Amino acid sequence: MNDIGFGIDIGGSGIKGARVNLDNGEFVGDRIKIKTPQPATPDAVADTVAEILDRAGWNGPVGITLPSVIRGQVATTAANIDPSWVGTDVHHLFSRYLGEREVSVLNDADAAGLAEVAFGNPVTKEGAVIFLTFGTGIGSALITDGVLFPNTELGHMFVGKKEAEAKASSAAKDRDGISFKKWAKRVSAVLQEYERLLNPSAFVVGGGISRDHERWVPLLKATAPVVPATLRNRAGIVGAAMAVRAHLAP
Repeated sequence: MNDIGFGIDIGGSGIKGARVNLDNGEFVGDRIKIKTPQPATPDAVADTVAEILDRAGWNGPVGITLPSVIRGQVATTAANIDPSWVGTDVHHLFSRYLGEREVSVLNDADAAGLAEVAFGNPVTKEGAVIFLTFGTGIGSALITDGVLFPNTELGHMFVGKKEAEAKASSAAKDRDGISFKKWAKRVSAVLQEYERLLNPSAFVVGGGISRDHERWVPLLKATAPVVPATLRNRAGIVGAAMAVRAHLAP
C-alpha cells in the first residue's frame, strides 16, 4: 500500500495542493490551485488553504510551505505575501482553520530542496549544492551531502545595486519583457556572486520557468555546473508532504 500525504505550496500568485505518493514523489490525482488572495494576509491565506483541503476531501495531516523564514513555527519574514505575516505563529494560525490535524509549516524553497534530494537530480546528494527556485522571487536552499541548512534567503542578497530576485527572478523577466538570452545574463551575474561567496559544487535550478530550462540553462555562465531540477514546480508540494510525515516543525 502506498504512503500518501498531502502538501500545500503557498506562493505569491497561487496556492497549490495535492495528494503525494511519498514512495516516489508523484502526485495522486489532480493538483488543486487557487489564486493567492490579495492582500495575502494570514487569515485570508489560511482560509484558502482550508478551501483546498475541503475540495480535496483530505482530513489527514498536511504540510504547508510559506515564502518566509520559519523559526519555532513563527514567520519572521514575508516575501511576496502581506507584511502582517511577520511575527505570526503559523502553527496556531493554521490550527484555527484546519482543526486538530497535524500541521508542519516550513520555508517554500527548503521544502522544494528536500523533495529534490529525495526524488530528484542525484547531484543534490553530493557536495555543497545551491538549490534555487525562480518565480515571483528567488528561493534558495543550501544542501550539503543531502542535508539541508534551513532558512537561507539568497534571493535577497544584493548583486550590484539590486537584490538578486529584483533583477533575476522569472517575475523580473516578465516585468521587463526581456528575452531568455538577456535574462540568462542576469541569472549568470547572480550565480557568479553566489559562487564568489559560497563556492558550491553545483547549482540546481527549479521553479515554474524550469519547464523551459533548455531555453536558458545552457546559456548560463558559472564555474560550477548548473542543472535543472527534476521535480520542476511540484517540488514544494512534495516537500511539504514529506515534512509533515517526518513531523518537522522548524
